[in-house]
Amino acid sequence: MKYLVITGLVCMSKLCHGQSASTLMGARAAGMGYASAVLKDEAALFNNPGAMAGNKASAFFAQEIRPDMPGANRMAAGIQLPFKMGVGAFGVFRFGDDLYSEQSLSAGFSNQFGIASLGFKVNYIQYHAEGFGIKNAFSLDFGGLAQVTPQISVGAYIVNLTQSEISAGERLPTRLVAAIGFKLDENFLLATEIDKDIDYKAIWKTGFEYTIHKKVFVRSGFSLNPTAIHAGLGAQTRRLKINYALQFSTVLGETHQASAALQLAKQKK
Repeated sequence: MKYLVITGLVCMSKLCHGQSASTLMGARAAGMGYASAVLKDEAALFNNPGAMAGNKASAFFAQEIRPDMPGANRMAAGIQLPFKMGVGAFGVFRFGDDLYSEQSLSAGFSNQFGIASLGFKVNYIQYHAEGFGIKNAFSLDFGGLAQVTPQISVGAYIVNLTQSEISAGERLPTRLVAAIGFKLDENFLLATEIDKDIDYKAIWKTGFEYTIHKKVFVRSGFSLNPTAIHAGLGAQTRRLKINYALQFSTVLGETHQASAALQLAKQKK
């Protein structure tokens, strides 16, 4: 039975366009269909390391639950710290359970250059399947974000730039992502992106965020190939942000994600 579960999880990860589980995290991003490459927030380490520049010191945690597939839950936690030369970050990610799991440790850095920011992330990734042993690898991601006009931003990043392998002939997924964001007014953000694993068809994602009365947010989005519909809510105080997202996918069924972010330094009045 346990080998059947492992086989199912591996097949699921392949249906999700990659040999590994997706490390895109954050209920804000999830609520927008994971059109997240243009989002400058506390989850940027997981969604586009080039978007971290200029962010304040913060701590982040997210948990995702799939009721129909209890062995396929995900979690992530991270911290961002600004320095004189830019913003550094450290994060952890885990997918799976005791039968099959993927976990990673990541360290990233991002800096601003005029209208654009560039960043990278180094990952140590470990795979564990009961009865099959442990495999591990290092990989490098690279990304950027440019504020072309006050209303338009453009983001892009590469996952596994180094084409790393976990064993001979077994390469980690390599993904290319390009996105554009439109700030239609002070309260409405629209984002769309193309996510292309070099071994699979491209995924198109689009989502929006609408601000209600400054500190309450509603979100929705979709993705194609495979098809998924997303929705989310968020609220924030001066230092705390709490978000929730619901996703329904033709492949994975219903998924719930909640995340929280805490600003570590008080804002100056």
